[in-house]
Amino acid sequence: MTNSKASTADNSFFERMFQLKTNGTDVRTELLAGITTFMTMAYIIIVNPSILGVTGMDKGAVMVATILGGVVGTLLMAFLSNYPFALAPGMGLNAFFAYTIVMGMGISWKVALAAVFIDGVIFLILSLLPVRRRIVNDIPMTLKLAVSVGIGLFIAFIGLQSAGVIVGDPATLLSLGSISSPNVLLFVVGLAIMGVLVAYRVKGSLLLGILITTAISMIFGLSPHPTGITDIVSKPPSLIPTFMQMDFRGLFDVGLIAVIFTFTFVDMFDTVGTLIGVSAKAGFLDKKGELPKADQALLADALGTIAGAVFGTSTVTTYVESASGVADGGRTGLTGVTVAVLFLLSLFFAPLVELIPGAATAPALVIVGIYMMEPVVKIDFSDFTEAIPAFLTIAMMPFAYSIAEGLVWGILGYVIIKFFARRTKEISVTMWVLAILFIIRFIAS
Repeated sequence: MTNSKASTADNSFFERMFQLKTNGTDVRTELLAGITTFMTMAYIIIVNPSILGVTGMDKGAVMVATILGGVVGTLLMAFLSNYPFALAPGMGLNAFFAYTIVMGMGISWKVALAAVFIDGVIFLILSLLPVRRRIVNDIPMTLKLAVSVGIGLFIAFIGLQSAGVIVGDPATLLSLGSISSPNVLLFVVGLAIMGVLVAYRVKGSLLLGILITTAISMIFGLSPHPTGITDIVSKPPSLIPTFMQMDFRGLFDVGLIAVIFTFTFVDMFDTVGTLIGVSAKAGFLDKKGELPKADQALLADALGTIAGAVFGTSTVTTYVESASGVADGGRTGLTGVTVAVLFLLSLFFAPLVELIPGAATAPALVIVGIYMMEPVVKIDFSDFTEAIPAFLTIAMMPFAYSIAEGLVWGILGYVIIKFFARRTKEISVTMWVLAILFIIRFIAS
């Protein structure tokens, strides 16, 4: 009787906090969705320190900063917006931080962290003003649908790369990897397992598929398995080497102004693209194609970036892998809370996270890519003023390896084609302003 009352109280708490019934979900579904999202994005715990480590930053401290930045950003997203989106230091932005800013321009990583902090402050101001919300809501529905499709191709491409199915080639840029290699075979097995589970609508199918594929990998010796307690649990490294290490003295250098602008530009449209794409597929957009609580979601992203800089990591942003949790039924902030808790636990279980091979999570990304492709049928390809911008958005995301660049090309294509087709009434003021800014950016670069 006591357990029943406790369970009812717990459900009542979660219901009040996250409005589960209103969003057509339950505690179990949200928890499984959160675990799935974490499993597909946990690679950042290992990858981010290895990338930022080339700048001279302490890798252990960066790992802790990566986790804490993800925790703060994800919890803010969960409680401010009640959306199932997870945040962490963004891939691409971390490479820009390390290789372009620090290694290429010779700027210290402490000054680069200050630039990330200022980027977050700019976002905070734009989020408190209606600027970022206007951008999210004023993008035409065609482009919103295209963003979802483009993200689908992009995330599937990432999965195929991480499994070695697609590899670099000096002659053709890309080519097919060795199909007989163990990693690729493991990927194929994992894809088949997840495909069957998804087809049978098994709850938590992506998570279950990742775990089964990891077990197979360990059984056949394709990835290490834990041999002792130190392979499972470890003491978290110290955060002191990167905590509050921003150096603001060089912020007003002319070169650094361009750096701050680039950080701000890429992060803004990467976040906008992810929010629109995942929201379109999850059914969060209203009848007008607008995202309710966009202000809260963007505010969480801005505060996450500021927190990340304080801890000592590159820009924190909304993760496209959130789509994997949405695909598993995640609809509320409880999914994000689950991700945040798992990130915190990974402070102590980092060795265990490392045991999950990329070939085990790659099939999940491909399945999510398929899931995200569905809105393509809603795009009017008979109207070329709609079809061309949509295609540019879809194609440029994987080809340019950037959600932001795909959105840029789509917006530019939309404005230019509608203008020359004498359909300027369909172009909003926001779209005109964005197009002009993008053209200035291309000229200046």
